[in-house]
Amino acid sequence: MKRLILTLLAIPSLLLSTATFAQPEYVAIEMEIDVAKPAAEVWAKVGDYCGISEWMGLDCEITYGDGSLGTVRSLLGGRILEILVAETELSYGYTQPAPEEGFYDHYHGFLEARPTGANSSKLLYTLMLDVSNLENQAAKDENIARRRTMFEGALASMKEMTEK
Repeated sequence: MKRLILTLLAIPSLLLSTATFAQPEYVAIEMEIDVAKPAAEVWAKVGDYCGISEWMGLDCEITYGDGSLGTVRSLLGGRILEILVAETELSYGYTQPAPEEGFYDHYHGFLEARPTGANSSKLLYTLMLDVSNLENQAAKDENIARRRTMFEGALASMKEMTEK
């Protein structure tokens, strides 16, 4: 009987503690740009896992692996780590590991060169993350817009690099 009473007393605190955590709010930011080159040629110029240093101007270093699945790249002197979790002949996907403390936004990115014709392709870049930690819709919208602007600039840079 004593156990039953203690269990019943614990239920409200368990419900309260789970109710205080925000529900995840995942967003996908999908971007693309047409490129007047075959996809294989485009990928050969921009598809290296540390190619981000050329088309986004970020310091990049491979800290683990050989470029295959599980390879870790370090950006901005180690402030950002990204793990290669998917790859095909013309694409790769990556994620950022969960931090030891604090909010984890489940950040994933996917870059692909997709053929659209014999001499044309599209570069597609998709980001997926949880924005539930942001205080209001205006902050969420600003975060998404900032990321979109940054990565659309990267796509424009990749297009310029490959169409030279």
